[in-house]
Amino acid sequence: MTKYGMMTWIATALVVSICSPALAADPTEAGGAGEGNRAAPSAPKGMVYLLSFFKANGQDGLHFASSEDGLNWQAVSEKSFLRPQVGGKLMRDPSIVKGPDGTYRMVWTTGWWVNHIGYSSSKDLVHWSEQKTIPVMTHEKEVRNSWAPEVFCDKKTERFLIVWSSTIPGRFPKTDGTSESGLNHRMYYTTTTDFEDFAPTKLFFDPGHSVIDGYIAHDDANDRYLLFYKDERRFPEPKKTILMGTSDKAEGPYKPAAAPIVPRNWVEGPSAIKLPDRWIVYFDCYKQRRYGAACSTDLADWEDITKTIQFPAGTRHGTVLLVPKEILERLKVR
Repeated sequence: MTKYGMMTWIATALVVSICSPALAADPTEAGGAGEGNRAAPSAPKGMVYLLSFFKANGQDGLHFASSEDGLNWQAVSEKSFLRPQVGGKLMRDPSIVKGPDGTYRMVWTTGWWVNHIGYSSSKDLVHWSEQKTIPVMTHEKEVRNSWAPEVFCDKKTERFLIVWSSTIPGRFPKTDGTSESGLNHRMYYTTTTDFEDFAPTKLFFDPGHSVIDGYIAHDDANDRYLLFYKDERRFPEPKKTILMGTSDKAEGPYKPAAAPIVPRNWVEGPSAIKLPDRWIVYFDCYKQRRYGAACSTDLADWEDITKTIQFPAGTRHGTVLLVPKEILERLKVR
């Protein structure tokens, strides 16, 4: 989530393990006759994909879109499902995960220049607990922001990890001046089991440059953790690309990637979900004001399939979930 994106579109990358035919010869628009040229599987029986997202500046709160195949998304409603009530009174970058007890946990960005993040929980995505703030960076008196928190449930440790990006002036002087507005982000994290008590905040990821929008996923096939993230450097040459780091532990350390997953810049905001046989990374091409996508079967070779996806107008950074269709039906009539 960038200052630049406040005036345009904030890029969103969402990872889903499905692929679909490429429709353009231009490699920056879509791939060729590769792994993407297969029909996209539908969601498992009785299930549907659900995307949490925000619109505009996040002032009206939580929105949802649904999809049967992960490629074609429709808004569940034009109205917000939950209005922001805490912090900076915004609800940007809503990240939702289902915990072991069946409770959905959501965190979000409450404002542009704050030292905390927002939190609420729900059993059905319709009725939500009282909103509160988690003071993740209040111990850093000079911190400028707490952006794009993502929550991940680590089944191995039965703990939740929350990661976000912050700038602490002077903390990484060698890379000062490489991002807009004097920002120089690194990722930080905390852990919790109950969202009441939280471990002290620690540095989570420093690839040697400004970085934002981290999202953790587990690669079951190789029993490793993946960290999708955005290279936030703007100067001397803009990066603004999505990369993937790897680790054998959810808390890292993560090995930074040598190159972005696809040769597109001015994209950002990764979040992830996995299906059985393949992956898609969705990303917001915010200078083009549209979403893009890349497909992979092995998390190594990616094919750009941007022209194959459709999202509701105005969709911005969120999380993809696989939920029972009953939940979708309740959302439609709430």
